[in-house]
Amino acid sequence: MAIGLRRLDHVNLTVPRAAESAARAFYRDLLGMTEIPKPPELLGRGGAWFDAGALQLHVSLEEGQGPSRRHVCFTVGDLDAARAAFAGAGFEILPDDRPVPGWPRFYVLDPGGNRLEIAAPTGV
Repeated sequence: MAIGLRRLDHVNLTVPRAAESAARAFYRDLLGMTEIPKPPELLGRGGAWFDAGALQLHVSLEEGQGPSRRHVCFTVGDLDAARAAFAGAGFEILPDDRPVPGWPRFYVLDPGGNRLEIAAPTGV
């Protein structure tokens, strides 16, 4: 059974806190991407979000301890059905440890260990 992806929403890359300004200059000034506002709930985490045309690029801060926050985000129409399909196929569901209002989601690792965010945004 296919999951029913709607679209690739964003890619999240990570940089050390010391490289935050350099990363912002790289994506905004050198690549010419437009920096877009982050939701108020996420402002305290640092990093920046950029408009990349049909999707967004999120740059998060990470110092290398614990699992990486790097990921690709796909949106779906039915989060519960997607969760059941992944679980039924034997994939572990990783819960959202940093919930964002209006953006219910979970994570799953693909067979190569790449982290995928699966989200069903409400009111978007």
